[in-house]
This record gives sequence, structure tokens and C-alpha cells, in this order.
Amino acid sequence: MTKSLRIIIIDYPNALQSAVQGLKELFFIANQIIKEDGIVRKDPVARKDLIAREDRISRNDQVDMQFTVEVLQPEDVLNSGSRSDLIILPPNLTGNYFNKPSEELLAFLSKSHQHGSILCSACAGAFIIAKTGLLDDRLATTHWQLANQFNQQFPKVSLQIESLLINDGDIISAGGLMSWIDLGLEIVAQFTRPHIMRTLGKYLIVDTGKREQRYYGSFTPIFNHGNQSILQVQHYIQANYNQTLNISELANLTHMSDRTFLRQFTSATTLKPLLYIQKVRVQKACELLESTTQSIELIALSIGYDNASSFRKVFAKLIGLSPSAFRARFV
Repeated sequence: MTKSLRIIIIDYPNALQSAVQGLKELFFIANQIIKEDGIVRKDPVARKDLIAREDRISRNDQVDMQFTVEVLQPEDVLNSGSRSDLIILPPNLTGNYFNKPSEELLAFLSKSHQHGSILCSACAGAFIIAKTGLLDDRLATTHWQLANQFNQQFPKVSLQIESLLINDGDIISAGGLMSWIDLGLEIVAQFTRPHIMRTLGKYLIVDTGKREQRYYGSFTPIFNHGNQSILQVQHYIQANYNQTLNISELANLTHMSDRTFLRQFTSATTLKPLLYIQKVRVQKACELLESTTQSIELIALSIGYDNASSFRKVFAKLIGLSPSAFRARFV
């Protein structure tokens, strides 16, 4: 028995074409691996070994899955015919369509979701799904550089920007420009068997292990909030991040009480002062880890930490990797 999983990729204006075509090819290769795997599983000896290597037998174990992929322009979605199982909004390359998608596309997404389609996005594609309102009070992720813009436009969405991919059942979102690969692998893993996804990853020579978007992000403070007193403090932190900083000292710079300063700083920057300082310091540490051969201890001292142990804990909390693992991964 063969089951076809129908996938629609929306090729909206200025969508990343490497993602549109790459996803088509990824599912094409997956189909070939699934076909070969089906042949192997007909051998009783091979089948026994295969089942032993799986944590459990997939619900599709008796089904030869095949992915059917169709690429549609937004103006063609209403005439797409039969229902889809998944709809993918790829990353955006240039332009502003993801901020102003057509009403036809939004209506199509809402109706399809209502009829059981799983909506998927990579990078800026999350903006299009969020425009439908279907992400309200839900978890989602997008490119880390778009986080502030996304939060401003969709305050009801719980944005988990550190996550590279969030599978929330009927909506799957992925983070950066190249996260369409992670999205494709997630779909293959969900609708076939885990070893199919791993085989696909090996064929493509891509990492199928757990990753997080925060490994790759960098901290870009908000400076255009219009609060001149808080902006003055931000500039002070930027110049003195390697010194001992405390709330009272920073509040004195603005001639505010500690409580008033804390409230205004958090409102303007979206971060509490302590976390803001930690992010500034860790960003400097990342730059030093990538560009120098300085020891972890020396880097810790140079960015304002008295001991390397405290620095390592803060770094791991914000980046998701230890300083040495970060250096090993990116240098």
C-alpha cells in the first residue's frame, strides 16, 4: 500500500528560490530512499534487523509513503484543487511581501488549516502564517534578526527565537534562511521512520542532530526606542561592559529612582538591565572566541567577569553551548 502526502510550497514574490527548489529535491530524494527501504523491508531477515534498530515501529510501517510536491504562486492557490496535507511558506530573500501577503493567500491558509492541513514556515514565512491569526497564543520561531519586528507586529505570539525549529503539531516553524533543510528533515522524520530521515541527512551531508538558533545569533540592541535617558545608559554599557555595573549606578546616570529606571529600561529595550549587560558581554565573548586564541579565563576577565566559572554558566545559558564548544564549532 502506498500513501501519498501532498505538499504545497508557496512561491510568493521574492521567496528564496534555493528553498523552493531545494525542498522539492529534498522530498524527491526522500522518495527514492523510501522506495529503496521498502525493497529492503520485504526481506524478512533485513526487516527483523531494521525493526530491532528502531525505538518503535512507525505508524507508517506497513505503508510505502511518497511525497507529492506542488509549487504554487499566491494568485493560484484558490484554484489548487484537492486538499493538501502540508503547506510550506519558505524564507524571504528580498522585498516586503511577507509583511503584506495577499488576502487570497491568507484565506487559503486559514481554510486549509481548518480542513486539516499542517502549516509550515521557514524564516520570514512565519510572518505570513502569523497574519492569519492562527499563531496567536501559540509557540513559533523565525530568523533571529527579525525577532523585534515580529514581536512588535504579533505580540500575542509566543516567539521562541532561540529555537531553530518548533513543531507545534498543526503548525511547524523554523528559524533562519537555511532552516528549510531542518524543516524538510522534520517532515520526513514525522511522516516516515526515523532512520529514513537519518539516511537522508547522510546523503545530503547535513547535521541531523539537535541544534538551536541561538548558536548562530548575535545580540543587536534596540537603540531607536526614543527614550534618550535609556539610550545614554545603553551607550554607557557599551563602553564600560568590562567594568562592574549595578542598577543604582546606571539609575544615577538618568537621575531616576532604581524602580523607575528598571521599568523604563525594560520597556525601551525589552530586557531587564542585568540580562542586557549579560548579552552585551557574551556577544563580545563570542567575537573574541572566533577572532582570537585567548584562553577562556582571559576572555572572561576582559569582559567583566572575575572568574571563568561564572562566565561559563552565563555563556551556556544564553548561547546553549559552553565557550569551548562554541569555539570548536565555529572556529
